[in-house]
Amino acid sequence: MKTLKTLDELNSFISANSGATIYYSHEDCNVCKVLKPKLVEFLEENFPEIKPAYVDVRLSNDISAQNSIFAVPTVIFYLEGKEFIRKSRNLSFGELYDEISRPYEMVFGN
Repeated sequence: MKTLKTLDELNSFISANSGATIYYSHEDCNVCKVLKPKLVEFLEENFPEIKPAYVDVRLSNDISAQNSIFAVPTVIFYLEGKEFIRKSRNLSFGELYDEISRPYEMVFGN
């Protein structure tokens, strides 16, 4: 998972990928540490065109502030540069699968 440290890196990553997800957390969040590899695996198995990236909210305050990140973990999904799903704290992979499937099929035709 690529680490993004500046707003320019974030914007470039979202622009360069038709499907992108940004995972916001920090090093001291134990739930975040467990969830991060599970999210990567979930995307690889189900939605390979959605590319993940990571933002450490403590090291990249400007990115966090610009995107209204108030809790960790927060995951934001983008399709064609537009935010379409935002989840904070609690994340159900079953619900997430249902929410992503149709828009993903419309964009990528899989």
